Amino acid sequence: MNRYTLSELCALIGEALDDCLAPSYWVQAEVSSYSEKGGHAYMELIDSPKSTAGGSKPISAKMRATCWAGTKELLMAYFEAETGQRLQAGMTVLVEVEVQWHAVYGLSLSIVNIDPSYTIGDMARQRQQTIAQLQADGLLEAQQLLPLPTLIRRIAVISSASAAGYEDFKHQLDNSGYRFETRLFGAVMQGEGAERSILAALEEISDSQTTSNNFKPLQTTSNNGFDAVVIIRGGGASTDLSCFDSYTLCAVCAQYELPIISGIGHTRDVSVLDMVAHESLKTPTAVAEWLIHRMDVQQNRINDLLTRLQRTAERQILIRRHRVELLEQRLAACNPEQFYRKGYSLLTKNGKVIRSASDLKAGEIVTTHLADGTIQSAVL
Repeated sequence: MNRYTLSELCALIGEALDDCLAPSYWVQAEVSSYSEKGGHAYMELIDSPKSTAGGSKPISAKMRATCWAGTKELLMAYFEAETGQRLQAGMTVLVEVEVQWHAVYGLSLSIVNIDPSYTIGDMARQRQQTIAQLQADGLLEAQQLLPLPTLIRRIAVISSASAAGYEDFKHQLDNSGYRFETRLFGAVMQGEGAERSILAALEEISDSQTTSNNFKPLQTTSNNGFDAVVIIRGGGASTDLSCFDSYTLCAVCAQYELPIISGIGHTRDVSVLDMVAHESLKTPTAVAEWLIHRMDVQQNRINDLLTRLQRTAERQILIRRHRVELLEQRLAACNPEQFYRKGYSLLTKNGKVIRSASDLKAGEIVTTHLADGTIQSAVL
């Protein structure tokens, strides 16, 4: 019986691998985890073919992979420049690897090259799958069926509290001259945890109470007191937008109970989230300007109504004033003094007007009314 120490066996394994394997291999795999430390990039690569948008098959293979500092700096800069995205968990990559065996750390892969075009193609394929699945599920235009409030004043904002885009958004609203009420639901807007964080913020908005955060109930609003949800991103890198093409996130947004307005802060591409949102603007500032414009439109309508009301009131006052003048003229025409001035007189007995001679008897005292006084007479 041949006996080997563990070190000797590990050495044999290493020699066997060196004899059987080529210097390097191009491997396609999904990055299930990604981290950086000491200038090196550490990944876990898995083989888990996507079955449908939002679903996956069980993992069929898994290995550790490392991109050492000297290579990592060049490869990651190249990858980001070509794809417009940082390498992160969830991406499918085509990498050139060297198989390494270590007596303590076991079998692993060392990444020496990467093909960004493969990832670009896979991202485009996944994006098209997401769009097709949303279309098949009847969700691509579901948000458009929600009525948009005439006035959007109470806004739930999903953004990073430290993002410059959020500050620009707030500054624009605060200096608009209108009274907007916003509440921030903080979320990670880029990177590996972005999708989970945004979904958690959406759930928190749904669970929030109408009177929370000093919001008073409004009869004109429904649900939790908000008129709409604004998802904005700005101030960070223009990359890391893959989470906004996620089927799960887009499906939740499509079926959300409030209108969603997106301003993700990119100018070249339209994300799938932009496609399902009720309204889509390019930047957080553009979202604020759009909200302010809706208020301007309503203010102009109010001003027009007030102007019309004022004109109507003035016209009615003129009409009624004219009627009063006509009545005054009629009353003046019926005034007995007008007749007195023309030489007519009025005869009364005991304050009653005498209209017939038969109303008088001899000896009765009557009063004759003239323009400049009265005369009392006795009837003969």
